[in-house]
Amino acid sequence: MLQRIQRIAEHLKKATHGFAPETGIILGTGLSGLGKEIDVKYSIAYKDIPEFPVSTVEGHPGKLLFGLLGGKPVVAMQGRFHYYEGWSMPEVILPVRVMKLIGIKRLFVSNACGGVNKEFDTGDLMILTDHICLFPNPLIGPNIDFFGPRFPDMSEPYDHAMIERAKGIAKANNIAVRTGTYVGLTGPTLETPAEYRYVRIIGGDAVGMSTVPEVIAARQMGLPCFAMSVITDMGVEGRIEKTTHEMVQRVAEKAEPSLTLIMREMVAGS
Repeated sequence: MLQRIQRIAEHLKKATHGFAPETGIILGTGLSGLGKEIDVKYSIAYKDIPEFPVSTVEGHPGKLLFGLLGGKPVVAMQGRFHYYEGWSMPEVILPVRVMKLIGIKRLFVSNACGGVNKEFDTGDLMILTDHICLFPNPLIGPNIDFFGPRFPDMSEPYDHAMIERAKGIAKANNIAVRTGTYVGLTGPTLETPAEYRYVRIIGGDAVGMSTVPEVIAARQMGLPCFAMSVITDMGVEGRIEKTTHEMVQRVAEKAEPSLTLIMREMVAGS
């Protein structure tokens, strides 16, 4: 796997003539519009990258964008890979490994998810302060020492300084934000009422099908992480309604401008 990741990284370095991004960005369902804010120098479809997975989920365009955001060099994934698509965990975290090898120093992540905190509402933005991993851990198996220790510390999965900076940006722009713990489940089914209750009981504020594996991989490699969720539906008793992927996309797209502003200012200040 290490050799494969190195080959992909070398291919991208050549394809982008040595473009060196400092920030990696993973854009979730309905949130790929941040790509419009990037002064794109190179756009590469996943299908055109040898040995790279291909996203299969609607709302995930499946491109790597290299360019400038807020004047800073970035690489952005328009579409991620999910465990529920049938990818192995090493495949799910492969892009983060590749981004590390092409130079990123920090990782920003976004996602669409369900809210289980009764104080939340549909369309809210939540800054992740912690997570609970109910996926198979992506580091299970032989450790690749090149990427980090066998037992990486996870006492600060999301960077405290970046969280405070994001709060300040939101306040200065009159954007209401929540903070909370994200629980990662495999999907692809949306949660049952009992599962929503379980997520809340164990300490979750929101639940989704991504983000956690990528952050674990990034933290093993020493990359500081910042993540935001759009609450696209509610899993609170009395407020649960039938939800479709299309509904999730629509809500995420409405919240996207505020999330984009925060992300852009965060990158510009990095």
